[in-house]
Amino acid sequence: MFGGGVTFLVGSALNGAAESVLALILGRVLLGVGIGFANQSVPVYLSEMAPAKLRGQLNIGFQLMITVGIFGANLINYGTSKIEGGWGWRVSLALAAVPALIITVGSLVLPDTPNSLVERGHGEEAKEMLRRIRGTDDVHAEYEDLVAASEEARSVDRPWATITERRYRPQLAIAVLIPFFQQLTGINVIMFYAPVLFKTIGFGDEASLMSAVITGLVNLFATFVSIACVDRFGRRFLFLQGGAQMLACQLVVGSLIAVMFGTAGGTGEEGIPRGYATAVVAFICAYVAAFAWSWGPLGWLVPSEIFPLEIRSAGQSITVSVNMFFTFVIAQVFLSMLCHMKFGLFYFFAGWVAAMTAFVALFLPETKNVPIEEMVHVWRSHWFWGKYMADAKNDDGA
Repeated sequence: MFGGGVTFLVGSALNGAAESVLALILGRVLLGVGIGFANQSVPVYLSEMAPAKLRGQLNIGFQLMITVGIFGANLINYGTSKIEGGWGWRVSLALAAVPALIITVGSLVLPDTPNSLVERGHGEEAKEMLRRIRGTDDVHAEYEDLVAASEEARSVDRPWATITERRYRPQLAIAVLIPFFQQLTGINVIMFYAPVLFKTIGFGDEASLMSAVITGLVNLFATFVSIACVDRFGRRFLFLQGGAQMLACQLVVGSLIAVMFGTAGGTGEEGIPRGYATAVVAFICAYVAAFAWSWGPLGWLVPSEIFPLEIRSAGQSITVSVNMFFTFVIAQVFLSMLCHMKFGLFYFFAGWVAAMTAFVALFLPETKNVPIEEMVHVWRSHWFWGKYMADAKNDDGA
């Protein structure tokens, strides 16, 4: 995390002081590397430190801070857009140094996880850390699970090759498909391009920025719903409920825009009737809320808790890489898709939401309250993956 924080600091400094497009691009690349470090390490760190019954709530704290950052960025963009002289964008970009500094300093004071301590041969320190974070001296059983997992991890010399073995393909499939689907919910279309989107469908410049601030606020508060529900109702419930709500909202928003503008689209100059404006914002907010308590936080939580220790880092790296790759793809093609598809863009993403919700219903096992080192039993008891893993055991001669 320290390396990611430092990289993030350098990137924010370059962006704020940029005098050329090349400097802006280089700064953005460094910011992306810093984000990659954080996305790789933080969810795994939280999952390893948290007790099973609170793992979901504590891990979603990661997503909560992301929503705080998104909301803060929307407010900053709204405020700096009013700065006269055309230099407000420098303030906006340079303020990325604030979270970067928090990450850098925080990484220096955070303790190691018990898993990491055991893996590096510090058994007594791992026991003491378990006692501290569990609040009890009765940690023998969990410690023995960690030792067993560490011994198995030491037998793996090439985790990137091991992760492709048949016995790990259920986890690998989830680690690839969850972030893939997460980006195809269409959330980045809303959160990254909300001002462009709202202006295109008929809002003015300032109104579109304010609408972006509103969606950021909804995103923030809806994440608290996920924190309250994830360890009570489970991951599958939130995935399915959120998927159904997002699907309905996208279909309604697409239909409202179709009725108002048809295939011509809006220019932002002719305005939009107050009733339509209210309905569009309301359903987009309902969509954002559904994402914020389902696919947003769970897209990071579930992959971070399903891999055994020996391939956990490799598995999380794959999750982050897939997420970032499709974030990039969506960012590159969104404006072209919006120009050509108009309201059909919402139907496009609605189709993907329907597909991913069906995938969760059929293939994602429930991981609520399962100790992270015992997650293999969840896969073995699943109707589909259980047979898959049994075949893998037979192939290995087990």
